[in-house]
Amino acid sequence: MSHIVLGYDGSDFSVRALEWAIEEAELRRLPLLLAHAWQWPYGQAIEEAKGHLRKAAEHVLSHGAECARASSSGVRVDTDLYEGSAARRLVGLSGGAALVVVGSRGLSALPRAVVGSVAGYVAAHADCPVIVVRGPGPGPARTGPIVVADRAPGPAVLEFAFGEAALRQVRLTTSADLAGWAELYPGVRIGPGDEPATLMVTGRRQGTRFGAAGFLLQHAPCPVAVVAEP
Repeated sequence: MSHIVLGYDGSDFSVRALEWAIEEAELRRLPLLLAHAWQWPYGQAIEEAKGHLRKAAEHVLSHGAECARASSSGVRVDTDLYEGSAARRLVGLSGGAALVVVGSRGLSALPRAVVGSVAGYVAAHADCPVIVVRGPGPGPARTGPIVVADRAPGPAVLEFAFGEAALRQVRLTTSADLAGWAELYPGVRIGPGDEPATLMVTGRRQGTRFGAAGFLLQHAPCPVAVVAEP
């Protein structure tokens, strides 16, 4: 768990995710890996045409890396260019990562459209926590609370939520039993905040349907962290 992975495609949604990923890398003092995947969408292709597409993909990734280096405070930025499925590549990279950050277009008419998107697929299958940054709007909030949105959060969810609250020096809001957790994180204030949430955190349990996480990926007013529970 030595770096942050960002899924980057040059869209407004991934640019906002880039802002969030840089902040996470700075707070955690970890390097950032920008990952971009490309693939020929029209069946059989001549190599020259595929070469042009690859060059375009290289340009997108290079530009993202330049932006990250220019706007961060000494974060090491590496890149990963992959031919194939973006969703599967990000899941593959999640095995050695502390966190994966992806952008999302936000509201969708159909739940299955969210779950079937790159962001939804990664959130449902990654080996590490995934933050889905919804919509292209302004950069990440810094002062609102971290909200545990799981009705019965497991230890992985609470550990991640407390960790984020400690890093960002903001409140933690939850209705869960926190016996023992407050002692582990004495610097974290617990209780509702006066400002909109910075981040909502929920769990994803293996062998079950996407459930509450899928609902939040559709409707939450802020970025959502999905944390795998045993």
